[in-house]
Formats: sequence, structure tokens, C-alpha cells
Amino acid sequence: MAETLNPFENMKKQVDKVAGMMNMDENIVKILKSPMKSILVSLPINKDDGSIEVFEGFRVQYNDALGPCKGGIRFHQGVTIDEVRALAGWMTWKCAVSGLPYGGGKGGVIVDPSKLSEKELEKLARRYIYAISEEIGVEKDIPAPDVNTNPKMMGWMIDTYCRVKGTASIGVLTGKPINLGGSAGRVEATGRGVRFAAEVAAKNMGLDMNGARLIVQGFGNVGSIAARLMVKECGCKIVGASDVNGAIYDNNGLDIDKLIKLTETDGTIKNYDGGERISNEELIEKECEILVPAALENVITSKNAKNINTKLIVEGANGPTTPEADKILFEKGIWVVPDILANSGGVIVSYFEWVQNIDHYYWPEERVNNELKEKMFQNTQAVIDMAKKYNTDMRDGAYMIAMERVADGIKIRGIFP
Repeated sequence: MAETLNPFENMKKQVDKVAGMMNMDENIVKILKSPMKSILVSLPINKDDGSIEVFEGFRVQYNDALGPCKGGIRFHQGVTIDEVRALAGWMTWKCAVSGLPYGGGKGGVIVDPSKLSEKELEKLARRYIYAISEEIGVEKDIPAPDVNTNPKMMGWMIDTYCRVKGTASIGVLTGKPINLGGSAGRVEATGRGVRFAAEVAAKNMGLDMNGARLIVQGFGNVGSIAARLMVKECGCKIVGASDVNGAIYDNNGLDIDKLIKLTETDGTIKNYDGGERISNEELIEKECEILVPAALENVITSKNAKNINTKLIVEGANGPTTPEADKILFEKGIWVVPDILANSGGVIVSYFEWVQNIDHYYWPEERVNNELKEKMFQNTQAVIDMAKKYNTDMRDGAYMIAMERVADGIKIRGIFP
């Protein structure tokens, strides 16, 4: 079958592959490949210049066999309904492989946030959550931040939801500011989870992280935090980093503190003093021991997989590797910690936040990080063991665990009516 860059089709390919390996009931597989509900909303806002602009938004609730749906909201000019369906599916498997009592959901708005003023962005965020307010709830569907959304925007959304519903319940959204019921450790959770998953995988494959050359493609919130922790705590040497403005590479090492400071002050690493300026595509193929793709989908395909020169890939982004590329990487002996496992730290700590909101009791950051570490270590080892049992890659192993859990939930519940 020809390679496709449609993320939803690629996700279904993976489901079919694993279902075949596990001899799953084909009727259950039909459900596993079918999003439960896809919501399209029209979002008109009054702009600062007095004009009205209408944006298009989505919310997909993929499967709720194991609990209420859970998943972020991304604001991006390239968002499509198929991308959101794929992301909601990946959230289903991510929650299941993490052992969380959640199903999967995802939201998106087609917009370039950089072209809106802060006031316009607030109006759009509020309008979006208003438009889907009947579809979400603390025991129904719990959104969170994703690409180009953040705790501040969650605050606007919580305020809108509570005013519309006449409630003070704040557990309907996670990734909130601390003083609105957010959890300590949530901002760093996804990047920290990548660091924990990398440690377990490296140990199992006999790779010493101390001194290991690290490349991070996508030096945003997830990539920069993962890089900092892997350098400071594990002894890695970062030799390459990139963002939307291009990539910087130096085999002798980059200064992680300078890179982090630039992201905080300039919002980009393009003004880094030193290193070789190359393209994102070139960076992916540079030699290193650990590669963290932490940007968007489809950066490793059948076209460049044969040129990937690393030992371990830890997916900070969702869907960065196509199924065809997976096959090539596995044949080359490159370990790939898949997205539904590697970047699950965010949803795990979102779960902790949800629990804290329900209990009205909040944990110190040390407890959050320790609980996250325990879960990531346990889940990563379970996936490695499953992959070894079936002599396959870690993506298959992760899907095996996740799909079996969701399938069991469907069977136990039965089909309504």
C-alpha cells in the first residue's frame, strides 16, 4: 500500500496491523477505527478593526469505553478534521496504555494565532468553548492545552464554561493556571515524561545516556523541557535543535542554557550565537545517539527513514513517524519509543490535576513528579516487554496493550441498544 501522510489513515493502518497480530474480533476492530462523535462548529468573533471573522473549529470524542474523553485543544492554521480524528484516536490509545480511566478526545481551531491580537485570541478561545459547552463536562469530556494553547487560555475557557453553566466547577479543563486549580508540575509534564521514557528505553538497549548526543527537532514547550532535563539530569550532550525558523547543529555541543533563554526572551532559537545553520530536514538525518522529534506529524517518512542515523528515537510529537518509516527503522535496529507512550506525561499529570480538582486537595510538585516517574517507568517497561514477546517494535507493543484494554471495555459494556 502506498504511503499516505493522512494522520487518520495512518492511525487506522496501525490499528489494523496490531489487530491482525492479536487476532482481534473484526467487529470490535470496526469500533476501534470509528470515532464516536465528530463535532464541527462555526466561530464568529468581532475583530479589533470592527470586522467579523468566522473561524472553523472541531471537537472529536473518539471512544469512551474506559471513561470520559480526554484531550487537548490546538489552535493552528493547518488543523483538519482528519488530523483531529487521528489525535483523538491517539489520545484513546495513550490513555489506555497509561492505565488511565479515560477515553480519547481532541479539539482544534483553524487559525494562525500570531495574526490575532490577545483580545481577539481571548474572544476566539471563549467562543470555541461556548460552542462545545454542551459536549464537555467533568465526567464527559475534559479538554486541555495543546499546540498554540496554554494555561492562560484555559483560564479564559474555564471562566466561559462556568458562566454559561452557572457553576464553579473547574475540573472540566486541565492544564489550568495553578491558582485556578491547576496542578504543580503540569507545564513540564510532557517533556519530563519524554525524559523518563528515554531513560528506561536506553537502559534496556544498553545505551549510556551520559555523553550521548541528543538532537531535538521542535524546540517548543515539550522539546525544550525534554532537552533540558536530559542534559541536566541524564548527562546528554545536545548537538542539534530546531524550530519553525530552522535548525542549529554543532557536533561539539550546544549550550542548553542559552537555547532555553532564547526561547524565553525571543520565542525562537534562531539568534543562537554559534553552530551551523541547517534545515529541519537536514537536522533529522544528522548522526546522534538520541533523536527527539517534538514538532508535528510526518517528519520521518519512507523517504528519509533510510537516512536516519541514530540509535533511539523518542517521539515527543504526535504522529511524527509514518507506518512505512517504522518498518525501515525497525529493520535498521533503531528503537522508537512511540508517541502514545513517550509523550503521555502530559495526560498523566492532567489526570492527577483532574483527581485533585475532584478531591479539592492539591499535591506538592515533588509528589506529582514522583508519581509521574513511577507511571512512566512502569508503562515503558511494560511496552518493551510486550514488544519483545512478539518480536516487534515498541509502537506495536504499545498498541497491543492499549487496544486490548479498550476492546475489553467495549466487550464488558456491550453494544447499546
